[in-house]
Amino acid sequence: MFQTARSILKRDPAAHSLLEVLLTYPGIRALFWYRIAHFMAFHRLYTIAGFLSQYAAKVTGISISPEAKIGKRVFIDHGIGVVIGATAVIEDDVTILHGVTLGARRAVEGRRHPYVKKGAFIGANAQLLGTITIGAFSKVGAGAIVLNNVADKTTVVGNPARTVNKLPAKVINVTFTTNTSTTKN
Repeated sequence: MFQTARSILKRDPAAHSLLEVLLTYPGIRALFWYRIAHFMAFHRLYTIAGFLSQYAAKVTGISISPEAKIGKRVFIDHGIGVVIGATAVIEDDVTILHGVTLGARRAVEGRRHPYVKKGAFIGANAQLLGTITIGAFSKVGAGAIVLNNVADKTTVVGNPARTVNKLPAKVINVTFTTNTSTTKN
């Protein structure tokens, strides 16, 4: 948890100290309770895991299923309204803003929720639905509804989410030549 708090201190310009992050950031508290609940669920103590998850959701406003898989240094900023489903996978160094849902599109056996790869950034109120993969170091814009896979290092926005095309760099070639011709009068 200290590693996560230190990474938040580096990523969040509003954070003033490690102590502030540890004591006042709801995302880090939700992850603390999630880790305990995940341990309980892993050992098939589902009822205890469920109680811990519900307690954390009530206290922090962040609902994380105990069966989800969450990596290291995940930053849930502000957090209110974040929902992470049971089969969701979140790799290391991911940033998630408030109101984000990592949810299912339909009730099926097996994996139903998104897989978010390392370093991804998920904007406020984005909805990632179904068995999709969000690529490493990708960005999902605020309010985007993502129903399809997102490639690595790609930015998607809108409803439904679509890739933002990068404009080609504008290069202007300017050459200065001197006129060496002479004119006769």
